[in-house]
Amino acid sequence: MTIRVIIVDDQAMVRAGFAALLSAQPDIDVVGEAPDGRAGVEVGRSTHPDVVLMDVRMPEMDGLAAARELLNPPPGVTHRPKVLMLTTFDVDDYVYEALRAGASGFLLKDAPPADLIAAVRVVAGGEALLAPSVTRRLIEDFAAQRPAPRKERSVRLNGLTPRETEVLELVARGLSNQEIAAHLVLAEQTVKTHIGRVLAKLGLRDRAQAVVFAYESGLVTPGEAA
Repeated sequence: MTIRVIIVDDQAMVRAGFAALLSAQPDIDVVGEAPDGRAGVEVGRSTHPDVVLMDVRMPEMDGLAAARELLNPPPGVTHRPKVLMLTTFDVDDYVYEALRAGASGFLLKDAPPADLIAAVRVVAGGEALLAPSVTRRLIEDFAAQRPAPRKERSVRLNGLTPRETEVLELVARGLSNQEIAAHLVLAEQTVKTHIGRVLAKLGLRDRAQAVVFAYESGLVTPGEAA
């Protein structure tokens, strides 16, 4: 199956470079691009991409607002692409808020080409791009700005089994399915099953939202060791 991608970035050279790189892959088709968030939403509505590469800071409409419109479309619009935020090391609340809105993760703009290609495939496959150590640090930085009081620990957690709660905590700490399986001495397929049940019980869209939920519910406190 070919992965349909659009690139939304205000820098023409970035769009051209990413398009050339991704178009060269046999399983990826770049079906559109846009120089700002507003145009990105329009292109997304018309081309129905599987993945949107979305810059954080852009004129007209920033990446956060554009991601919200694509991920929470108005009545009558059923298409919801996966959104992968593009950012730099000087990130701020935009990325955290994008994850809350349902973005599937984020990638540093200066990441190696192989990482960009892999990221598109990972996100298209339904996984969140949250495993790299830099992502773990950034997620904790954002979450630390909004610590959830323990007394407000979400009652929604009560619907999880002890094992599911344990898996959610490890997901929030950035561990991959393979790492969680090794940590809990489980089969990787069993971990996937637990994660699927956690998402279903909590009404979460994907792994990225599970990470945000774990921090905001008080299950995970930024800075704690896994």
